[in-house]
Amino acid sequence: MSLQRQGRRYLMIGCVQWLVDWGVMVLLSHLGLAVEVANICGRISGAMLGFWLNGRFTFAGDDTRIGGTQLRRFVLMWLCTTTLSTVAMGGIDDVFGLQWAWLAKPAVELLLGVFGFLLSRHWVYKA
Repeated sequence: MSLQRQGRRYLMIGCVQWLVDWGVMVLLSHLGLAVEVANICGRISGAMLGFWLNGRFTFAGDDTRIGGTQLRRFVLMWLCTTTLSTVAMGGIDDVFGLQWAWLAKPAVELLLGVFGFLLSRHWVYKA
């Protein structure tokens, strides 16, 4: 599958993931949960959806799989990107406040999404 086609699908699925992630983070932090914990809950929600959708539609091919190896790779990538995202959200919240953390989350996740696309394409879903 072409890079352009994969990129388009990754972006579409990423938008759905992001809406789920962001919505959960905003809802839980609005209800009083610490922004770091709310961020992790949001990212888990989006990740569960994204692992399957990207494996099934974005990166599907003869040289790719959705199995235990791919799930372990995905979890490792997810742990690293979630750590970066959570540190960023906590720092923004501490310095600028909760509303700025809500507004900054899309930009942080977009940067991490580019990194995630490259890792997913060349490592996570490879057989």
